[in-house]
Parts: sequence; structure tokens; C-alpha cells
Amino acid sequence: MNYLFHLYLSGDDPDILTGNFMGDFVKGPLDWRFPPTLTRGIQLHRRIDSFAQNDPHFTRSRQTLSPSFGLYRGILVDLYYDHFLATNWESLTEEPLPHFLKRARHAVEGNRRHLPERLQDLVPVIFENMIPSYLSVEGVGKALARMSGRIARQNPLAGGGEELTRRYFSLQEDFRSFLPTVRAYAEEVRSATPPA
Repeated sequence: MNYLFHLYLSGDDPDILTGNFMGDFVKGPLDWRFPPTLTRGIQLHRRIDSFAQNDPHFTRSRQTLSPSFGLYRGILVDLYYDHFLATNWESLTEEPLPHFLKRARHAVEGNRRHLPERLQDLVPVIFENMIPSYLSVEGVGKALARMSGRIARQNPLAGGGEELTRRYFSLQEDFRSFLPTVRAYAEEVRSATPPA
């Protein structure tokens, strides 16, 4: 669910960016299902997710949240980190966030034929509503409430906005420690020679 984070860590290649963006929607072995650079983007997505799951700062953020959120704590941290990335954007890059989102969406739309069908319908929602809503705590809370309603089984996600408010400064500190390490890792993965 942390679309902004994955887009941010993608570098400048439009195909890698698209692959990284669509990573949550592609399951199983990749084989030859996608063009090589898109495949590299999906692999980057998976490696970033694995890195985060084993990172001490990301782990501390998960453990900071109330145990009542159970297995949903990872989803919450993903969204919270997108919030912190969005609110700190101007200090992290010279490219304004609206311009970046326009460029990223153009790259994704250019690869539309490769996107999983379910994701194709979500592209406007993600770029026009979801990511911009992460700029405020209220927006994160509303996004989580909508997400909660779309899940068939009972879940605690609707309370995620209040939890962000309660744990804000601790989570923000974890994010600030996590960001440079995951950014360096993503750059290392991107610059590695692609397999022949």
C-alpha cells in the first residue's frame, strides 16, 4: 500500500518505476511474464519489502503500534511512512511532489498494457486521491477507513488514523532513521548489473 515510497525509490527509469509500482499486484514466479526492465522493477519492489521487514527501525514502528492491530500493523506502518515521505518531500528532493506524481503516472500509463487488470482501474484513484490524501493525518485516517470497509472480514484499520496521532513522533523518528538506509539499499539494487 506504500505506493509513494516505492515510486520514490525507483530511480529515473520509467519501466523500473512501473514494475516497482505494480509489485503488490504481481504474485508468484516472474519467469518471462513481463519485459526485462519491468521485471527488474518488480524484483526491486520485492527486495525493498524484504529489506523493510528485517529493518530494526521498521520493526520498531510495527511494535510501537497497539497489539490490537495484529497482523495489520505492517500495513499501517507502510501508510504512515508514505505520510511522512509526503510531508517531508520538499526537504528530500528538488522536484515538487505534484510534478513527480505527474511524471510517475505518465510512466505507469505508458506501460498500461502490462499492468494487472485490477491495478489498471486503480491508477487514477492512487494518483489523484490516495497519495495526495497522505499529506495529512486526517487523509491517512480516511484512507484507512475506506480500506477497512473494502475488506470482507472484520478488521481494526479504521482506527489507524487515531493510532498515527497517538504515536506520531516515535513513528516519525523511526521513519527518519529508516529512510537513508532503504534509499541506499534501493540504489544498490538498481545499479547492480541485470541478469543476462
